[in-house]
Amino acid sequence: MDKQWYVVNTYSGHENKVKEKLEMRAESMDMQDYIFRVVIPEEKVVEVKDGVSKEKVKKMFPGYILVEMIMTDEAWYVVRNTPGVTGFIGSSGKGAKPTPLQPYEVDKILGNMGISRMDVDEDLTEGTQVKIIDGPFKGMFGKIDSVDLPNQKVMLLVDLFGQETSVEVEINQIQKA
Repeated sequence: MDKQWYVVNTYSGHENKVKEKLEMRAESMDMQDYIFRVVIPEEKVVEVKDGVSKEKVKKMFPGYILVEMIMTDEAWYVVRNTPGVTGFIGSSGKGAKPTPLQPYEVDKILGNMGISRMDVDEDLTEGTQVKIIDGPFKGMFGKIDSVDLPNQKVMLLVDLFGQETSVEVEINQIQKA
């Protein structure tokens, strides 16, 4: 089972409390191997009021949080029964498991926040095998040679015509193999 991103509905204005509670529950119920990251989609906006510009952090989707998790019955139960959670988006109810977000949807939301879908410490280390999921090298596999986090790029060593070749791709164009 792969870890994927899901949208969780919360009481509006309670996103921070739900994030805290969910992270605490994941730890106290020993679910860190199934529930990984909880993110409140936010973006910085500049508001001009009375000729003074202020930078504010605004919620992109009030009443919603993103949870990166492996969807097991136990993990599903922990998230659903966290105080402030009203349910998952993409679930028809009646005990049906929700549909995860597509990688391009996650990349767009997290990219606006300056976050990567990949776990930088774990997934983006030299020597890690990755699959290229977008761009001219789509479908090929490679090994991470170097990581350029500020520019969100990685240098990969891929096998082109029997020869190891270095190619540069964006972080959102790869996934862990």
